[in-house]
Amino acid sequence: MRIDVVTIFPEYLAPLDLSLIGKARRDDLLDLAIHDLRQFTHDRHNTVDDTPYGGGAGMVMKPQPWAEALTHVGGLASGAPRLLVPAPSGRPFTQEYARALAEAEWLAFACGRYEGIDERVYAYAADALGWEVVPVSLGDYVLGGGEVAVLAMVEAIARLIPGVVGNEESLVEESHEGGLLEYPVYTKPATWLPQPPAAAAATAYDVPATLLSGNHKAIADWRHQQRLERTVARRPDLLEAAATVTGLEDLEGGPATPADIPELIVLTRACWVPEALDAGTVDFPPMTDGPAEHAAALQDWSTWVWRSNGRLVASGRGRRDPDDPSVWQVGRLMVAPDLAGRGIGRAVLAFIESLAPADVTSYWINTARRAERNQRIYKKAGYRLAPWESKVHPATVDLVKKRR
Repeated sequence: MRIDVVTIFPEYLAPLDLSLIGKARRDDLLDLAIHDLRQFTHDRHNTVDDTPYGGGAGMVMKPQPWAEALTHVGGLASGAPRLLVPAPSGRPFTQEYARALAEAEWLAFACGRYEGIDERVYAYAADALGWEVVPVSLGDYVLGGGEVAVLAMVEAIARLIPGVVGNEESLVEESHEGGLLEYPVYTKPATWLPQPPAAAAATAYDVPATLLSGNHKAIADWRHQQRLERTVARRPDLLEAAATVTGLEDLEGGPATPADIPELIVLTRACWVPEALDAGTVDFPPMTDGPAEHAAALQDWSTWVWRSNGRLVASGRGRRDPDDPSVWQVGRLMVAPDLAGRGIGRAVLAFIESLAPADVTSYWINTARRAERNQRIYKKAGYRLAPWESKVHPATVDLVKKRR
């Protein structure tokens, strides 16, 4: 991954040379460059700000230095980065969004200061440079500048890049993975007496007995219960959505019927919004599929749906390839966005594969050429890119897997 950061305080970002991020840079897992905005000014004071039109307190960062800096960054590599602008008015930065950003090839950050950056800079980046511009907020508070936010976001994103964290299993049960907070952790000794004791009758602190039992199921159950209890105590707003569904086994599934079509349309469009944003248009199936197309699909495909408390939250479908009956086509794998990241999609994929008749010898699936996350998921499930151009659409790719 490549990351470029534009700031008036390059030294503020020195911590990005330390710890995991610094090691990732030295190991060439992360190509990170810091650019000084003042190098793109043309007066002897290196001025980057001026008074706001319309009056008011504070200063606003001028557009010309930013335009030149971003143009310079854009010429450093092929393609176009996604420009993230830390701002209290931006979209929330969450663990889910960090995972999505970790799949990007190139990110750029614009560190604003004072009252912010002239709004025309965003229009220039989008219109003249062709960049996607996303204001992003760390939370409902105001910082003195974007550098603190960039340090936090780069750390959160980069640690999700394969190879940055030595043991990637440590990423699975952290806070906000699966919608719950992380369970408490302990290390040696099993009984700890603080030294020197704070009082004559010092208290010894013990590791919970379950963690010393060697019973892996009991430990897993204890940790999950601790995640629930900690979430109730600290973030009860997360619990209702997260605790009720932990996997496909918590959902009620069955073959789709015509009565499911209205909700299938809603789920389909919700799941394809990211691809629509990426493509810059909603004029493509499945975004345009209406009741007639979904009704026809129920005739042509074996479609299954899964519900949580009556709400349709997941779906998938399969059929024989009309041109090659030995191939089982898998399609429209969908999980409601608020339930993503819990392994439901992988379970739906495995279930749809299991519907294939005994004489089927291979599986086929299609996804957008730019949908790198989807492709990674399918490759982990054993699929590989087909050596031919997709027969569905030039902007898509086919992936195939031999049946074992």
